[in-house]
Amino acid sequence: MTQQQTAVAEQTVQTGSTPPAAPTGPKKKKRRSKGKLIAGLIVLAAVIVAVAVVLWYFVFRENNEKGAALTDVVQIGSIQATVEGSGMTRARNSASVTPGTGTILELFVQEGDQVQEGQQLYRMDDTTAREAVTAAQKEVDNCTEELQKVYDKINQLTITAPHSGNLREVAGLKVGDTVNEGDTIATIVNDTKLRLSLYYSYAYENDIKVGQTAQISIPAIMGSRTGTVEKINKVRFVSPEGATHFEVVFVLDNPGTLTEGMEASAALTAGDGTPIYAYEGGTLKFYESTVVKAKASGPLEQFDLMNYGDVKAGQVMARLGAENTDEEITSKEEALKAAQEKLKTANDELGKYNATAPISGTVLSCSLTEGAEVQSGQGITIADTAKMVVEISVDERNARYVKTGMMVNIDQYGTPYMGVVESVSMTASGENGVASVPAVVTVDNIDGSMIPGTYVTYSFVASESDNCLVVPIQAVKDVTFDNVTLPDTLDAAPAEDGMGGDGMTDGDMPVDGDVPVDGDMPVDGDVPVDGDMPVDGDMPVDGGMIVDGGVAVMPQSYGGGAFAQRLMAVAEPMPGGDMGGDMGGGDAGGSKEGKIVWVKSDEPPVNAILEPDPAWEGPEGFWAVPVETGLYDVTKVEITRGLSVGQEIFLGYENPNEMYY
Repeated sequence: MTQQQTAVAEQTVQTGSTPPAAPTGPKKKKRRSKGKLIAGLIVLAAVIVAVAVVLWYFVFRENNEKGAALTDVVQIGSIQATVEGSGMTRARNSASVTPGTGTILELFVQEGDQVQEGQQLYRMDDTTAREAVTAAQKEVDNCTEELQKVYDKINQLTITAPHSGNLREVAGLKVGDTVNEGDTIATIVNDTKLRLSLYYSYAYENDIKVGQTAQISIPAIMGSRTGTVEKINKVRFVSPEGATHFEVVFVLDNPGTLTEGMEASAALTAGDGTPIYAYEGGTLKFYESTVVKAKASGPLEQFDLMNYGDVKAGQVMARLGAENTDEEITSKEEALKAAQEKLKTANDELGKYNATAPISGTVLSCSLTEGAEVQSGQGITIADTAKMVVEISVDERNARYVKTGMMVNIDQYGTPYMGVVESVSMTASGENGVASVPAVVTVDNIDGSMIPGTYVTYSFVASESDNCLVVPIQAVKDVTFDNVTLPDTLDAAPAEDGMGGDGMTDGDMPVDGDVPVDGDMPVDGDVPVDGDMPVDGDMPVDGGMIVDGGVAVMPQSYGGGAFAQRLMAVAEPMPGGDMGGDMGGGDAGGSKEGKIVWVKSDEPPVNAILEPDPAWEGPEGFWAVPVETGLYDVTKVEITRGLSVGQEIFLGYENPNEMYY
């Protein structure tokens, strides 16, 4: 072996070729680096292949082994839909007091004090403010007087009889004539009685008394009439003979035959029977006589008086038309209103200098300092914290369930309170495409533990169902009925204990009072076709949310107050619709959507879908049953139709890697 190698080497030398130069040091190092690079690439490729195998095995490899089927049973239970939200508290009754300009001479309260309505809070120098009130009050009085004059003037356009009597000296006027203030209209005389004034000597001063009777002699009728002493005037009338006399006024009834100007005299009798005679006779005068004059000017609109006509007290004698009184009244009323506003402002300003508590309550804040000038924005805030208010906003779709008097759970940082819905607004407000209805909740806060201006959370039951069929939420599957034949009835067969179905008769589902026909499902007057399928994709009223045959509540998308929150439980049908609401509707392509529950049974239930869609992937030994749903929360669903209590239902598959629902 060695000899052969040697020979070859020698042969090589003999060829005369130049032997290759020995490799240098650097070239030998480069060959080693290239080998390491190739080895690294081989390792990287192996890692990538390993990762790909793992991904394929655990992610992309089809696993036909879904695991054991998880089941549950249809039960009787209850479910509630609870609306939650947050809001800010405030005192039901609060007031702020702002001082006037000046220095606080005395301060009587501080923060935290309890005050009573009318209690003085502080004192300031109010001299200037009082002067302003006095001036404003005087202006109001003047304006009131001026306005009253206008009203009096209008009232005087109607001239009435001041008393009953007989008309004399009636003015010659006719309708349309202009009557000026002071013009005489007529004279009214009261001739039902007559007066007679006579003078008697002071010698009979003590023998003549008021009410004493006398015989009034009237020569014109050659007879006498009985009269009485009406008045005694102790005047001093001296006769030409030098005797002093006093006046006695007699009054007598007029039988209708006497008149003013008739001569008459009166005879009296002293206590001792001695006759008493007047110094001289006199003349009869009417008992009352009044000259009626116009107290305003204007055109005559009514006048029908005649001489010697009788009138009653208050009877209209003449009526004048108004001249520019409307404009005058408006002007005076506006002036009075302005003066009253000025007075109110002055009184309000005066109240700022010696303010009293406008309400009873707690002093929440007081930024005033005794002896210091009042700065802008300073004042006192008082609130009655015994009763608090929380203003909430309820989604328009849940608002119908909020009623006055409803109890509301309130929580403030872990402290529970009970509130009552006091009022619900009739007007909704919209924001970001969502409308809400405001409501006011009142909370008793006798101990004052609830602080105004802080956030609280609230919750109340919007809707609930008791003694209803419930199943776990995983049991209800949303499907389309495009490629299946639905059963003739939607009612489940009654269970052995007599419970089952949904209480509806004949499998009919009336909506909005429509009358079922042949087991069909009338919806808002549409004609059912194709075995209980509403035409035109119409939905039941109010969006088609059916609960117990009526309309369910929609989700609360946000709560009241500053922070929006989802519901604990949603008062609406299961997402995707239900048999009664969406089975006849669907998308623009005509898909019929609904819900099913897989029911375990050796024989198909009466309401089972005999040939379900293979895409539904139902478990062995279970039948697809169409159902209608009502309320649901995060764990369970109300079944309003399609199942019976006690039926075993499919939830999903148990798999070591994942759960199939």
